[in-house]
Amino acid sequence: MVEQRQRPPRGRTPSLGRASGAMAVATMVSRLSGLFAKMLLVWVLGLGMINDSYTVANTLPTVVNELLLGGVLTSVAVPLLVSARQNSEEEGESYAQWMITMGVVLLLAATVLAVLAAPLLTELYLGPHTRANRELTTAFAYLLLPGIVFYGLSALLMAILNVRQVFGPPAWAPVMNNVVIIATVAVYSVLPGEISADPVRMGQAKLLVLGVGTMLGIAAQSSVMVLSLRRTGFRFRWRWGWDRRLAEFGALAGWVVLYTVVSQLGMIVAIRVAGQGTSGSVATFHYAWLLSQVPYGVLGVSLLQALMPRISRSVAQGDTESFVRDVGLGSRLSAVLLMPVSALMLTAGSAIGVAFFSLGQGSVGAADRLGVTLGVASAGIVPFAITMLQLRAFYAMKDARTPMLINVIMVVFRTAVCYTLLVWLDPRQLVVGVALSMSLSFFVGAVVGQCWLHHRLGRMQTRRTLVGLGWSLLASSIGCACAFAAWYTLRERLGGFGEVATAWMSLGVHGTLVLGLGFGVMLLLPIPEMGMIRQRLRGLLSRF
Repeated sequence: MVEQRQRPPRGRTPSLGRASGAMAVATMVSRLSGLFAKMLLVWVLGLGMINDSYTVANTLPTVVNELLLGGVLTSVAVPLLVSARQNSEEEGESYAQWMITMGVVLLLAATVLAVLAAPLLTELYLGPHTRANRELTTAFAYLLLPGIVFYGLSALLMAILNVRQVFGPPAWAPVMNNVVIIATVAVYSVLPGEISADPVRMGQAKLLVLGVGTMLGIAAQSSVMVLSLRRTGFRFRWRWGWDRRLAEFGALAGWVVLYTVVSQLGMIVAIRVAGQGTSGSVATFHYAWLLSQVPYGVLGVSLLQALMPRISRSVAQGDTESFVRDVGLGSRLSAVLLMPVSALMLTAGSAIGVAFFSLGQGSVGAADRLGVTLGVASAGIVPFAITMLQLRAFYAMKDARTPMLINVIMVVFRTAVCYTLLVWLDPRQLVVGVALSMSLSFFVGAVVGQCWLHHRLGRMQTRRTLVGLGWSLLASSIGCACAFAAWYTLRERLGGFGEVATAWMSLGVHGTLVLGLGFGVMLLLPIPEMGMIRQRLRGLLSRF
C-alpha cells in the first residue's frame, strides 16, 4: 500500500491537459504518417508471402529490445528516475548517465548475439506450418536486427525526457522514422526487378534497400531524441561500476523481463496460429493490430506519458488520494476519448481496409479481410488502454511482480482461445479469430487489474469508472445505430461507383455519424470529464 505521510511542496509542473494535448497532436501526425507508410508498403508488397516475411523479420528487433531493455525502461525507469531527480538535480542526472551507459552496453551485446542467432529467431516465430518464406525472413532479419540498438536507445531517452517534463520531441521523433520509411518505399518502387524468394539472394538491390532503409528509419528517430536531450542541458558522460540503486533496479527489472517474456510467448502463439491461415495472414494481423493501436497511440499513450510522472510523484510523496484520483481519471478519460473511435473502427472496419489497402499490389479481398480483422481488434482498445494504465500504476508503486502475474492470466486466456479457434475456424477467418482472442484478453486484464488494485489500496473509484464507461458506451452505440441506419438507406443507391469509392463513402458516413454523435451525445450526458470541453464550447459560442 502507498504509505501516508506529509506531502512536501511540489514544484510547478505542466498541466495534464497541456502535456497530453501537445503529445496528442504530435502523435497524431506520427500515426498518420505511419499509416501512409504502411499503405505504401502494401501498395508495393501486397499482402502475401513477401510481406509476411518482411513483417516477421521487422518484429524481431522490437522483440529482442523489449526482452532485454525496452519494457524495463518504459515501465520501471520512470519511477526510479523521478525518485533520483527528486533527491537532487545532480543525482538525477548521474543516475540517467549510468542508465544510458548500462543500456548501450547491453544493447550492443544483444545486437551481436541476435544477428548471430537470426535463423533460430526466425524459426521460433514462424513455426512448422507457416506460409511465410524462412530464407527470405532470415535475410530480412540480418538487415533489421541491428535496429535493436536504436529501439532501446529511443525508449531510454524518451523516459529521461519525460521525467524532465519534455513530452513534445519524443512524440514527434517517430515522424522522422516514417519519413525515412516512405523514402525507402519510393526508392524500392523505382528499382527494377522483384525480390527473389527462390532462391533468396542477399545482395539483391530491392532486398537491401527495404531492409537497410527500415533499420535507418529507427536510427533517425533515436537521433532526434539525442538532440532533444542535449537541448535540455543534459550532458552525457560514461558512468561505470556499481550503482547503489542497481539492486532496486534489478529487482524490478527482473519481473518486467519476465512480463515481456510472457508477452512474447503470447505473440509467438498469435503469429504461429495466424500463419496457419491463408497467405498474407501474418501481415494482415500485424497491420490490423498496428492500425487498432493508432487511436491509443494518439490519445492513450499521450495521456499515459503525462500521467506516469504524476502517479510516480504521488507514490514518492505517500499521497494515496492523488494516486487513486489520477488512476481513476486516466481510466475514465481513456473511455471518453477512445470509445467512439473504437466504435467507428468496429462498424466501419471493412470500409477502412478497402479504402486504404486495396491499391497497387493489394487486392480488394485481402484489404476487406484486413479491415474485418481491424474491426475485431479495435473492440479491445478501451480495455487495453485501461490495462496499460493499471500496470503502470503497479510499476509506480515499485511492484513489477503483479503486472507479470496479470499478464500471465491474459496470455494463458488468449492462447486457449487461439488454439480453440484454430480447430473451429476456416483458415481464411483464422486471422480474425486471433484478433478476437487479443481483444477478449484485454477485457480479462482490465477486470483483473481493477480487482487487484482494489485489494491493494481499497476504494479505487470503480463505480465512478463503470458509470463513465457506461455513458461512453451508450453515446457510441447511438452513433453506431444512426450510422448503420443511414448507410443501409444509402448503399443501394451507390452500387455503380465501384468497391473502393463505395468504401470511402461508407467511411465518410460512419465517421461523421459515429464520431459526431458519439462525442456530441457525451457532451449532453452527465460526464464530468467532458466538463472542460463544454466550458470551452460555451466560451466560443458566447463570442457570437
